[in-house]
Amino acid sequence: MSKTTPELEHQSRNCWDVYSSPADRKAVEACAEGYMDFISRCKTERESVDYVLAAAKKAGFSETLTAKTKAYVRVQRGKTVLLARRGKKPLSEGFRLVGAHVDTPRIDLKQHPLYEDTGLSLMKTHYYGGIRKYQWLARELALHGVVVKKDGSVVKVLVGEDPKDPVLTITDLLPHLAQKHAEQKVADAFDAEKLNAVVGHAPAKPGEGKAAKDKDRVKRHVLEILHARYGVTEADLFSAELQLVPAGPARSVGLDSSLIGGYGHDDRSCVFAAFEALLAEKTPEHTQLVLFWDKEEIGSEGATGAQSLFFEYALQDLVDVWEPGLRLSRVFERGMAISADVNAGVDPDHLDVFEKLNAAYVGHGPCFNKFTGHRGKVGANDAHPEFVAYLRGLMDQADVPWQMAELGKVDIGGGGTVAKFLAVYGMDVIDMGPAVLSMHSPFEVLSKADLYATVQAFRAFLKS
Repeated sequence: MSKTTPELEHQSRNCWDVYSSPADRKAVEACAEGYMDFISRCKTERESVDYVLAAAKKAGFSETLTAKTKAYVRVQRGKTVLLARRGKKPLSEGFRLVGAHVDTPRIDLKQHPLYEDTGLSLMKTHYYGGIRKYQWLARELALHGVVVKKDGSVVKVLVGEDPKDPVLTITDLLPHLAQKHAEQKVADAFDAEKLNAVVGHAPAKPGEGKAAKDKDRVKRHVLEILHARYGVTEADLFSAELQLVPAGPARSVGLDSSLIGGYGHDDRSCVFAAFEALLAEKTPEHTQLVLFWDKEEIGSEGATGAQSLFFEYALQDLVDVWEPGLRLSRVFERGMAISADVNAGVDPDHLDVFEKLNAAYVGHGPCFNKFTGHRGKVGANDAHPEFVAYLRGLMDQADVPWQMAELGKVDIGGGGTVAKFLAVYGMDVIDMGPAVLSMHSPFEVLSKADLYATVQAFRAFLKS
């Protein structure tokens, strides 16, 4: 009986070589087109959850949970969503979970934002997540979000995405007067309190009496516009959730159109890939769970973050209805999870921050991160080798190109994900997602082939 000689050396595969047939290339492009539409329309966590909820209901998911429910969806405060599809095997034999986050670094408006200075009306801001502040200056910005009025009504705000809309912007200092900036550290040169968005310039018409002497006529004109368009007053901004994000659609990048440039690949590329995988794998062996959290970029805090008890509450409800009397701990301990998050792609202009043997390369498929954290793996989930081996076999069996990587050189930086908040339940969990260039910038870059491979990887996991 002959034995096959094992491949002694490992080489990651280029996705473009794997998906080289005309049919594969057509599938890659179709996936990219769907994704570009998604991230062009869904630039906030609320918009992403609304999109997922509408598409899930169209696919047969129900917000009503009964013993006969096969596909269930549950939303937490409009910003976190759980999707569950019942498997052939009972929950007592575990589940397959893919979890990602729908929030993205951005510029939030302060609760008391509007003011006037030197003939301009501006809005004060407070940045959200890890941004490089100078990247948000002198560019087109759109205003997305909601205003909640005292009667509880919710008003959606969207300005700057329609080509006919005006946009907002945060101005920058001209180089002729920026000598002091040039001599400062980046952290000192760009003051967060100066990230003020220009929202108006034309004054309101002079009024009578006191109004005629009003020095804030430009501010008043902006308030008149907001009231005419949305029915809101300045006090309503106290109960608003308004965000400045890059305006305009995602675009193909490169003369060969092989890349996608846009806002929010971290982490909406994984949201899209996980959701597409769930919709495609309709007859699972184990129960499928796909969970999209808010607040990951600021530590997964709050009622909609991964540190909340939302997942635990939702899973308890599933157990109570689908397998009454089962201990929740038993379900958790038999679960398997992928923390779906992107990795830093090797940038040829910044090779000094990467350790090449353990870095993520654009075009070589989704990356497994056995651990994240920083320096000495502080704050990391460290996946068990048994689980890594299981997933290696799963990817190879499904012919999905993949790679193993970590986030930069050991002493330079690092990062965190939701993986450690899942690991506390005793389940197997690992980080996995595509490599991204210019991460956390207003225009991140992602390989179309990596996106397609990530969808295939999540499909293989969810049906395993």
